[in-house]
Amino acid sequence: MKTSIIKLLIAFSLSLFLMSNVSAENMKKLGNMNVHYMAIGSTFFTPEIAKVYGITRSRYNGLINISVLDNTQKNTPSKTVSITGKAKNNLGQFKDLAFKEVKEGGAIYYLAQVNYSNEETIHFDIMINDGKEKQQLKFSQTFYVD
Repeated sequence: MKTSIIKLLIAFSLSLFLMSNVSAENMKKLGNMNVHYMAIGSTFFTPEIAKVYGITRSRYNGLINISVLDNTQKNTPSKTVSITGKAKNNLGQFKDLAFKEVKEGGAIYYLAQVNYSNEETIHFDIMINDGKEKQQLKFSQTFYVD
C-alpha cells in the first residue's frame, strides 16, 4: 500500500510538468518552449522507482527533472530537445550534468543527477536546443541532507 502511494505521488509530481495551469510549479517561457523544471533529493524516490529510472539514491544525490513543451502548438505537446548543463556551488566548483531522456507515453523528461552537501546551494546553467533555437535556463536550488 505504501509503495503504491509513493508511486502515485511520484507520478503526480512528474505530471505537474505537463500542466500549464499549476501555479506552484517551476516554469519559464523561453522562446517557443515552456520549460518545466525541478531539482529534488533522490531519497524522495522509492528504491523501485529509482531502479526503473537509473537514479542513484543517496542522502547526497539530487535529481534534476526538465520537461520542454512546444508553446507554438495547440495543447503544448512535449518536445524532443538536446540538453547540456553545468552545476556550480557557492565555492565555484563546477559539476557537469549528464541528461538522460525518458519517454512515457506522450511525455518526455530529461533527468540528470548531481551530488551535494547539506545546505549546499547549487546554481544550474542549462542549454536547451530544439534544432531551431537555443535557450538558456538558469535556476538555483538549496539541497538538504535528510
